[in-house]
Amino acid sequence: MRTLKLSSLAIAAMMLFTVACKKDSNNAQVINRANNAHQFVDEFGPKSQLSTIEVSSLPKTLTLAGGTKVTIPAGGLTVGGVAVTGSINVQAIEVLKRSDVLFFGANTNHISGAPLASDGFIYVDIKSNGVSVDRNLSAPLKIEIPAKRAGVTQLWEGVNPQGAPLAPADNAQMAWQAPKRDVPNGGGNGGAPQEVAPVNGFYSFNWGTTGWVNCDMLYAYTNPKTTVTVTVANNPGAMASYHSFSGETYVFFCAKNSPVAAQLYTPAGTNMVKSYDNSMPIGVEGKILSFSVKDGKYYLASQEITISANQALTLTLAETSEAAVQAAISSLDSY
Repeated sequence: MRTLKLSSLAIAAMMLFTVACKKDSNNAQVINRANNAHQFVDEFGPKSQLSTIEVSSLPKTLTLAGGTKVTIPAGGLTVGGVAVTGSINVQAIEVLKRSDVLFFGANTNHISGAPLASDGFIYVDIKSNGVSVDRNLSAPLKIEIPAKRAGVTQLWEGVNPQGAPLAPADNAQMAWQAPKRDVPNGGGNGGAPQEVAPVNGFYSFNWGTTGWVNCDMLYAYTNPKTTVTVTVANNPGAMASYHSFSGETYVFFCAKNSPVAAQLYTPAGTNMVKSYDNSMPIGVEGKILSFSVKDGKYYLASQEITISANQALTLTLAETSEAAVQAAISSLDSY
């Protein structure tokens, strides 16, 4: 009888434990992987791809995860004008889809404010003994970015809105301009960018600097242009800079059926940002999307629009989940 009672008690205890576990499981909270906007873009944006190469083995071609190829030449690397020897560490980042642009906290803004339609862009940094090599290379990189369409693309370099090279941890915003250097980057002295046609499925070109290089086309609309202003009514933070090195809240215009991801970041008042003046083509359809990550909370708002003259919009962010923000950004690849 004692054995039976003990067995019955054990069974009852196990049943109570199982019910408690199920209850705890049902009530378990989803833990967000990022607590702020900078952590979000680090966690979900394109990752740095790292390689170590012996200088004596150059030239060498690196094939990145997204299919981009970067060939590092022999004799092209210096630090302070002195030729590099020994080993080098190469860091590369691929931003090849519209969702990549938003997840990384980047954009497709021309320095003039005109939207660009992205064919993909990459970042390349090369270090010797922990020091980045001289940005202007003695011999150019050969870069091959996968081409998703048949038409030509144009080449741009990543800068801040004043036209200076964009530092990796800069709190400035991001923009794109035609390279100021002459050959091999083309578009000498800030002129028209070099155009490149796809060959064997790649946009292939020589590039004479490290940093950001972009294959984009100017968003081709002859419509009259206007300025769009967006108010984020309940903004929980500050407007975000490039890669959220400062701020928490992004506002983007994403054109319908074209890979435009233009960030609206120019201050226009309290919790207000605007496009560059007279840069947005009237009559074009698209989506204004805003998201924010602050103190472990996620916020999201979006609105379908047709751009009209002097358009002023108000978005109200709704608190949501990390997964919902990810889904909204990922859906832009087929928008």
